[in-house]
Amino acid sequence: MEKYVLDTNLFFNMEPGLGIGSKTDVVMKKVTVAIKNLKNKKKAAFYMPPSIIKELKTFFKDRESAFLKDFLFEITIKSPDLSKISFPAEVFYKLIQDIRERSYKGLLTSEDELKKAVLSLVGIKFKDKKESQMRIGVFVKNLRERYRQNTRFGFLDSVADLDLIVLAKEQDAYLVSTDEGVITWGRIFGIKEMEAAMFGKKLTHSE
Repeated sequence: MEKYVLDTNLFFNMEPGLGIGSKTDVVMKKVTVAIKNLKNKKKAAFYMPPSIIKELKTFFKDRESAFLKDFLFEITIKSPDLSKISFPAEVFYKLIQDIRERSYKGLLTSEDELKKAVLSLVGIKFKDKKESQMRIGVFVKNLRERYRQNTRFGFLDSVADLDLIVLAKEQDAYLVSTDEGVITWGRIFGIKEMEAAMFGKKLTHSE
C-alpha cells in the first residue's frame, strides 16, 4: 500500500498543481472521490498533520462546507511522533548554515533599501503625514518583498512545513507539495517525493 502526505498548496496553487481543475472546490471534490476509491481498494493511505489541517481551514470562510468535510473525512490526520524519529547531524548543520546565510542576506537587503530611501527622500518637504507615509511606503513594500524572498523562499518557514517532512519520514510516505522549500528540505532529510502533476495523474487513473 502506498502512502502519501499532502500539503495545503495542492488545492490552491493551480500553476504547477494537480492538473485536475482550475478552482479549489473542484480540485478538492475530485481528489476526495479518488482518495475514497483508492482507500476502498486498499491501494493507498493519505495523511495530513494537524498543523496543515489548521492551515487548510484558514483558506475557507465557510469551514463547514460539505466538500471540505468530505475531504477531511477521508484523510488520516496524524502528528509525527517526534520521540521516534531521528535525523543525521549533517541535516541540522545544513539547516543552521542556511538560516545564518539567509539572515545575513536579509540584513543586506534592509541596508540597501534604507540607503535608497534616504537618497530619494533627502531634502524633500512633505505636505502632510499622509504624503510622507505614501512616499516611504514604497520603500517599505520593496523591503518586505525582497526580505521575504531572501529569507523565506525555498526554506522551511513554519513548523507545519517540518511536520510534513517528519510525518512523511515516519510513514515512509511520498510527500506531495508545490512548495519549493518543503521539497528542497524534504530531499535533504531523505524522504520520498512525488510531483503534484504525477500525483494528479495517479488520482485520475484510479477512477
